[in-house]
Amino acid sequence: MSITQEEKIRQVTEKTIVVGVDIASETHWARAFDWRGLELGKVLSFANSAAGFAQMKTWVEEIAEKAEKSHVTVGIEPTGHYWFTFAAYLKEVGMKLVLVNPMHVKRTKELDDNDPSKSDRKDPKTIAKLVLEGRYLVPYVPEGVYAELRICMNCRWRVLKELAAVENQLQRWFKIYFPEYGEIFGSFTGAGSMALLHRAPLPCDMVALGVDGINQIWRQQKLRAVGKKRAQRAVDAAKKSVGCKEGLEGARLELKLLLEDYDAKRRQYDEIMAHVELLCAQIPEVEQLLKVKGLGLVTIAGILAETGDLRRFDSPRQVQKLAGLAIKVNESGKYKGRTGITHRGRKRLRAILFRAALPLVKSNPEFHALHHYYTTREVNPLKKKQSIVAVSCKLLRVFFAIATKGCAYDAEKLLADIYRNQPAKAAA
Repeated sequence: MSITQEEKIRQVTEKTIVVGVDIASETHWARAFDWRGLELGKVLSFANSAAGFAQMKTWVEEIAEKAEKSHVTVGIEPTGHYWFTFAAYLKEVGMKLVLVNPMHVKRTKELDDNDPSKSDRKDPKTIAKLVLEGRYLVPYVPEGVYAELRICMNCRWRVLKELAAVENQLQRWFKIYFPEYGEIFGSFTGAGSMALLHRAPLPCDMVALGVDGINQIWRQQKLRAVGKKRAQRAVDAAKKSVGCKEGLEGARLELKLLLEDYDAKRRQYDEIMAHVELLCAQIPEVEQLLKVKGLGLVTIAGILAETGDLRRFDSPRQVQKLAGLAIKVNESGKYKGRTGITHRGRKRLRAILFRAALPLVKSNPEFHALHHYYTTREVNPLKKKQSIVAVSCKLLRVFFAIATKGCAYDAEKLLADIYRNQPAKAAA
């Protein structure tokens, strides 16, 4: 549920303590203030540990008892991953946690002393003052299946990045020791190619095996689509190879280690995706979303991992804002500049939506018609990239409607933007 800034300010009453905490890797700093911004108690430094968290809790309770306060709001500037354990502790003990934008802290730290310096003692005060002004966000920590899904999709992104790095190193190895390998296989990642590389990585190894030896390797593993013709091609490419001939034992070991890394990453990826499929089966809207032509499980899982439970939003505009796709206006007096998107929020969600929209406008008839309408309409036609962004927003609304209303995907409703403007166009 969205809360306005005025509502946030009203939540800080005479009975409220606002605690600003500067998060660090080992030692946190905290300062407490009342609703008027007057400091209560002394500055506290506490360790990022169970004992430190308990010390902070005792410190807050003593201040609350002395100042006769009954409510506590803790504001922090999220720093990397260091705040996760602290946030979990505050949830356990029933203290309200809010997040302050690090950029806001950076830009307002000079208001009190006109000094751009930064310190562990100064930042908690700046954070607390921003909370008093209602300039904060209530954090959303996924729970249940959505927490599991976010972790799994983060693992997928990491493994894909590592897999790409290994593939690049393998391509480098081939350019040095076997440049002609592309004549044998279009991609080294196929089953036939990997079987051969594990047994005969270098050109001299393939020549020594000969056609029958190479073919025997594939027959032992019962591989199809490879045979004597491909084996002959491998031997011919190996004989004319211009690859480096020095350091072959080291090169053989290097390729062995790279292939082991590649196989391990592929197994990790398959394990992650098997778990993702099980998690998605527990989310009701996934079944309906998979019926949208052009949407796959990876895209759906990626979007839900970034947004969490869509039922927590009041409108699709809030999800659009989370993705950084909200419209940014540039106007002053009579001047009206170009509009664009804010690029704020979760950049990974924005990237997933944009990449999902590209195949949708090609393979899905409804999204293709919508894209055509956006780019060819007489009034305010959009450029292709702008239209893709608009289609991304439309896709978010589809997700929101299916998740919150439990309805099925309706192609006619998707095209409402086109139909809505038909009478006006005809009247013109």
